[in-house]
Amino acid sequence: MKHSRINAYRIMWLFVFFDLPVTKKKDRRAATRFRKRLLKDGFSMMQYSVYTRHCASRESAKVHTKRIKGFVPPKGHVTLFSITDKQYSNILNFWGEKREPMDRPPPQLEMF
Repeated sequence: MKHSRINAYRIMWLFVFFDLPVTKKKDRRAATRFRKRLLKDGFSMMQYSVYTRHCASRESAKVHTKRIKGFVPPKGHVTLFSITDKQYSNILNFWGEKREPMDRPPPQLEMF
C-alpha cells in the first residue's frame, strides 16, 4: 500500500464564485436556497457571492464539486475553483477603513 503523506500540496481549498439573479421572487428563493446548501455542505462565506471550503484531499474536493453541480440554480453563473493549501496560504486580504467601535450599552439598572 502506497503511503500518502498529508501536506500543503495535497490538501485543497474549494472556492465557489457566483452571480445569481435576484430581481424576481422565484430567483431570490433559488439564490437563497443555493447559499444555504453551500453552508450546509461546510462552506463559509469569504465575501458575498464567494464561498470557500477546506477539503482534506483532491478526491474530497471532487466529491463536493459534484455535489454543487447537482444544486446549481437554473439561472445565473457559478464558478468553482480549487487550489492547494500551499497556494491558499499566499492569499492577502485587505480591508478598508477601520470600523469604529460601537458605543458601550448603558449599565443595567438593578432593583433590590
